[in-house]
Amino acid sequence: MTLKDARVGDTVKVVKLNGTGPVKRRIMDMGITKGQVIYVRKVAPLGDPIEVTVRNYELSVRKADCQMIDVQKVEA
Repeated sequence: MTLKDARVGDTVKVVKLNGTGPVKRRIMDMGITKGQVIYVRKVAPLGDPIEVTVRNYELSVRKADCQMIDVQKVEA
């Protein structure tokens, strides 16, 4: 499952970052790293971007970038 597949209200944990070079580096610079817990806050009206909470701050991530982030759902 990727972050793109997560629904609003889901809490997920990052399993793997796909992608290479500057794209992967940009995702990591935003604070999304392996093992990090992400809460999906909301999705924009047209579906892009997705707003998430990671490391206690809100972040908007494009769906194209969300496809590169493999996650697993965390049960509350």
